[in-house]
Amino acid sequence: MSSYKELLAQREKLEKQIEEAKAREYAEVLNEIKQKMADYGITLAELGVSRGKHAKVGRPRAGVAPKYRDPESGSTWSGRGKPPKWIAGQDRDQFLIQK
Repeated sequence: MSSYKELLAQREKLEKQIEEAKAREYAEVLNEIKQKMADYGITLAELGVSRGKHAKVGRPRAGVAPKYRDPESGSTWSGRGKPPKWIAGQDRDQFLIQK
């Protein structure tokens, strides 16, 4: 049976081998994808890539109208998420924005 330290050394060696294999295969896969995109005329927009590396895909979201206002500073809060310090722990009715 292997000792704890021996197993850790084996894991470290395997993780290094995994990273090396991934790096080798990455270039091949990337070139294959690029070639297929060129062959079939596939665009980034068709793949759902529009702006930047991590752009969100879907309908744009409208902002939420403020529901509460701090009479002293004029700061507003929509009522969603963590409440700001000026309203936390207080009766929110007194801060409601009248329509």
